[in-house]
Amino acid sequence: MDILQILREDYQRFPVDQTYSIYAEDVCFQDPLNRFQGVERYKRMIAFLERWFADLKMDLHDIQQDGNLIRTEWTLRWRSPLPWQPKIAISGWSELQLDSSGLITSHVDYWHCSRWDVVRQHFGEGRRSKDEGKRMKDEKDV
Repeated sequence: MDILQILREDYQRFPVDQTYSIYAEDVCFQDPLNRFQGVERYKRMIAFLERWFADLKMDLHDIQQDGNLIRTEWTLRWRSPLPWQPKIAISGWSELQLDSSGLITSHVDYWHCSRWDVVRQHFGEGRRSKDEGKRMKDEKDV
């Protein structure tokens, strides 16, 4: 199976049963929050996401390869482990660099939003509008 098909299937199952054998042992991973090296550390990061975030899903929108570079476009979605369980979505892209044997040596994620935009999703999307809140207060007072 070629690496593009493996990645398509991994995105579809994310975060379960990922194909870590396509990564070099010393793969360098980077996203707007993390930077580290090693496939074992990458496995731990995926396990952390799976354990703490509900309804974790990765939608793959596009995948293309140009020589040793693979670029994917995606949206990552989850419910945060807060009492009101806000639904969060980050769209972005990944650039994966392959070595001469076809293993991924670099995996860099970029977001189409800022870190602050992600924080705001935790508090903005879950709040009621002023009108809805006033209506609920008025009904309670009756």
